Amino acid sequence: MSKIQRALLSVSDKTGLVDFARTLAAAGVDLLSTGGTARAIRDAGLPVRDISEHTGFPEMLDGRVKTLHPKVHGGLLYLRGNAEHEATARQHGIDPIDLVVVNLYPFEATVAKPGVSLHDAIENIDIGGPSMLRSAAKNHESVTVIVDPADYAGVAAQIVATGGTDLESRRRLAAKVYGRTAAYDAAIAAHLGREFAGAQVAPPALAISAPLAQPLRYGENPHQKAALYGKFREYFTQLHGKELSYNNILDLTAAAALIGEFAGEPPTLAILKHTNPCGVGQGASFHEAWDRAFATDRQAPFGGIIAVNGTLDLACAQAIAEIFSEVIVAPAFAPDALALLRQKKNLRLIEVRKNPAAAAPFDVRSVGAESYLWQERDLRVTTAIDLKVVTKRTPTDAELRAMLFGWRVVKHVKSNAIVYTGPDRTLGVGAGQMSRVDSSRIAVWKAGEAKLSLSGSVVCSDAFFPFADGLIAAAEAGATAAIQPGGSMRDPEVIAAADARGIAMVFTGHRHFRH
Repeated sequence: MSKIQRALLSVSDKTGLVDFARTLAAAGVDLLSTGGTARAIRDAGLPVRDISEHTGFPEMLDGRVKTLHPKVHGGLLYLRGNAEHEATARQHGIDPIDLVVVNLYPFEATVAKPGVSLHDAIENIDIGGPSMLRSAAKNHESVTVIVDPADYAGVAAQIVATGGTDLESRRRLAAKVYGRTAAYDAAIAAHLGREFAGAQVAPPALAISAPLAQPLRYGENPHQKAALYGKFREYFTQLHGKELSYNNILDLTAAAALIGEFAGEPPTLAILKHTNPCGVGQGASFHEAWDRAFATDRQAPFGGIIAVNGTLDLACAQAIAEIFSEVIVAPAFAPDALALLRQKKNLRLIEVRKNPAAAAPFDVRSVGAESYLWQERDLRVTTAIDLKVVTKRTPTDAELRAMLFGWRVVKHVKSNAIVYTGPDRTLGVGAGQMSRVDSSRIAVWKAGEAKLSLSGSVVCSDAFFPFADGLIAAAEAGATAAIQPGGSMRDPEVIAAADARGIAMVFTGHRHFRH
């Protein structure tokens, strides 16, 4: 047990500060503090000494220099019980500091504000705080360090009971400190990297740190351990149902990204399974959108993920409730719809608080061997003006609407991706095949299973047709128009095949591979 006789408190977030300081004062702990923290403690009627009184050196440079002093860091770092360290501390009048309570300038919150200036960002880079935290955490054999107000109660209880803290607690708190300072430095590096990058896109070093959001029961399979990290709860709120699984989180974030393509449009509903869309529909109501999406594939939606682009109403909730679903994702739920769906105890209801697709402009993947892939997110939006008609026949208005609808869907289907669409619905989806022709065949087969006609449909391909056979297969299935990136050395053959069959085809000039 390490006794606590002197504590240094310097916090930006003053949640719980006064109550904790009151516990320390009642235990006879000598309180040192800085600036606004000292004022808050003093205003509560508690005894506290300014850090400048302790160091004999004034705060200076607008407060930039106040705790960067040997009497602070010496008091934190000297090894208790080490004769040489003890003698040095006595020689220089360095008193031990046994407890440090610091949380940092709100850099992340500052740079999250729209239009934040570089000056404001830099002024919110804490220097003394991380330095004290690191010093205290390094010497955790003797020093207790708190970086999170959530830890006040546990430490206070130990101090009241014993006058100090146990080694297990100090180790846990020290590890937490380095996690926090790593995240803080990562946020600074990321922001300044973007500010100073100029034409450079990729960061020179990948610095990412995220707090544990929640442990998960297991990963993709029961024998794999798993956990969720980061700010997931800032974007999604679970209103009902069992705890989210690893696979649920993958699926619902994919669903939110897809439905985000249709923000501000008429009621649109998407059904996904294993992150792949198996049906997307749009209508005058969500019930109508559900009917169109569900009609694409009446088997895959069982145990699937459903996402809507507006407030889910009772009529649609009643239709959805007729089948088993894992998760429903929506910006909001009408009260009566929520009450109905809550009758299914295992159904997870997720409210999207903010659009997750727009939150981070990049993706990161581990590829093993302590290596990572970084890329910009595929946020490209295609409009009618971006399309280049490459065939003799120009698409009709209905075909054009189907192209733009389907192009947003195929972007979220695993490659090789083929989607057959009408102006407001998917008709067949083929995903993740080694051959684009096989994806087309699967999409045609799924449409046949659902008894949907592909006559007059549009075929959407996430990448170019490498041979004319894919386009010919689509024409034989009934497609009258096609949208694809173009760019194949055999484009002339594919265009000729389209012209020979009266198909209207457009090139977008960019592909949407999704691995």
